[in-house]
Amino acid sequence: MSVKLGIAPIAWSNDDMPELGGNTPLEQCLSEANEAGFSGIESGGKFPKKSEELIPLLEKYNLKLCSGWYGANLRKNSVKEEIKSIQEQLKLFQDCKAPCIVFAEVSDSIAGDPNRPLSTRPQMDKEEWIIFCKKISEIGKYLEDEGMPLAYHHHMGTVIESQRDTERLLENTKDQVKLILDTGHMLFAGGNSIEVAKNFKERVIHVHCKDMRKHILDRSLKEDLSFRQAFLEGAFTVPGDGCINYEPLLKFLKENYYNGWLVVEAEQDPAKANPLKYAKIGYNYLFNVCKNINLEITL
Repeated sequence: MSVKLGIAPIAWSNDDMPELGGNTPLEQCLSEANEAGFSGIESGGKFPKKSEELIPLLEKYNLKLCSGWYGANLRKNSVKEEIKSIQEQLKLFQDCKAPCIVFAEVSDSIAGDPNRPLSTRPQMDKEEWIIFCKKISEIGKYLEDEGMPLAYHHHMGTVIESQRDTERLLENTKDQVKLILDTGHMLFAGGNSIEVAKNFKERVIHVHCKDMRKHILDRSLKEDLSFRQAFLEGAFTVPGDGCINYEPLLKFLKENYYNGWLVVEAEQDPAKANPLKYAKIGYNYLFNVCKNINLEITL
């Protein structure tokens, strides 16, 4: 078995807060991602939306597009409306041969609201859960038929946040709905990534390796900070700089024939956390863990 190592561009530029890295050129991000050792990168707001522009840019830095975020509003939109909204990104990802699309429901999300404590996140009642899961199953089938699997992203501040939310979603949707396992978000929500991986090993097709600084995590939970407050305080970091031991999870993935991407991702203020420095920390840590457990890394 083998995995590939990628990175998210959010360390260089934060799409939700342009003041964080807003002036950083995209080519600096791509160049430094390559310099750190990564063979793939997820998409971001500064990326060209047309493949004829993006593909040559990625090739220049020997990078592949290893997925990217899509914020859905299925709780409010019909499946037909959501399918229409996703077309531009779907075509881009198809052209770039991305392995999946990172799909998250963002309606009424409080992740971007600095004044909303995480305890006030949106919730769904039993009836809405039924409707929502049906819609997710439908769009999951559509995307699978298009050759671009839906990898659902559980995320702090949204309707699918906790381990129980995530498992409930997977229990009540068709197999076409896959999962991106985000270690940082799962820990923040009080969940266990290895348990989720064990319970739904056939659905995990993408992994975000987001680490957390435990003292800031503990304070964020104790003081019920907003998501934005937590990450501005430095709650997130890269593997090798936080409290998560990735070896048990990667061993499990290896034993269960996972051969997708491990993507380093950490919302940080680039003025405080130099993106290249932290990219190298994340890459070197995952490289060494993979080496220790004889998990091959491919380009």
